[in-house]
Amino acid sequence: MKLSCPVITSSSDCVLLGHGSGGRLSHQLVREVFYPAFRNDLLDQDHDGCVFHSDTSKLAFTTDSYVVNPVFFPGGNIGDLAVNGTVNDLACCGAKPMVLSAGFILEEGFSLDHLKKIVGSMAEAARKAGVRIVTGDTKVVERGHGDGIFINTSGIGAVSPGVDIRPANVRPGDVVICSGFIGAHGICILSSRESLGFETEIKSDTTALYGLVAALLTSIDEIHVFRDPTRGGIGTTLNELAGAANVEIEIDEAGLPVSAPVRAASEILGLDPVYIANEGVLLVILPEQFAEKALSVMRNFPEGEHAVVIGHVVSSGQSLVRMKTYYGGSRIVSMLHGDQLPRIC
Repeated sequence: MKLSCPVITSSSDCVLLGHGSGGRLSHQLVREVFYPAFRNDLLDQDHDGCVFHSDTSKLAFTTDSYVVNPVFFPGGNIGDLAVNGTVNDLACCGAKPMVLSAGFILEEGFSLDHLKKIVGSMAEAARKAGVRIVTGDTKVVERGHGDGIFINTSGIGAVSPGVDIRPANVRPGDVVICSGFIGAHGICILSSRESLGFETEIKSDTTALYGLVAALLTSIDEIHVFRDPTRGGIGTTLNELAGAANVEIEIDEAGLPVSAPVRAASEILGLDPVYIANEGVLLVILPEQFAEKALSVMRNFPEGEHAVVIGHVVSSGQSLVRMKTYYGGSRIVSMLHGDQLPRIC
């Protein structure tokens, strides 16, 4: 098995694999290259998408690209991953997903049978999520220049009046709820890529989360943030939220929902589950008074049946994520520096 880790550096003159990790290098790229060029009030929302007003309604818009390797894996493939990922980004803006676009970059020689399976899985995922794929584009590059297939999906959703979901809303006294077991997607991709052959097959958790989000929005009076912790895992995602709201978040290591197979695989591979990617996990941050009701709502859904409180927002004035360890001490959970698992989404 050949594993590689890109050099962790802040002064490279070229793009590194770590720039696609969702961690510190990704944020550096965004802050130093993209934000200065594109800066505007909608981009400054610093969310999974942007929420904006049209003449008669409030909408959310998001886009994402998928380069996962391998393109087929236990529990899904690049197609349903692309649909679910964009649906979830809209849901995390508090929006009901409505329509998607699908852009394909195909490499000459890619199997048409594989393409049909991928497109079919996209259609099924869209049907389950209640969205339509209404426009798209296809480009083909020369053999050896595209690694099979890359997909971009963009989406538009509708935000109901009164819904205000954004990272800046997080405040001291809030609790952090995680909808279920973490780390399954990242370990699944690594196992499939390297043919590790764990005794228990670990499947990706890719799924659409809007049903769960809609139920929470209907049932809970005040929700501050939804976020799906994909690249960089919950550790990096919580750092993003702490930075956006300038708060300190404390999570409890003993309370983190990690399945036995993922925990065992992580220990064997020397990986920390808090940094492993997820594709069907939802983080919810809301006032503590609503925590029990939120847990009750979430546990009525398959993707939320293992929902637990994993932490609290303890103070404001500094951006920090801290973990209370099994042994009673604490450690800083920094943003992921490099890339534990390249090409996971």
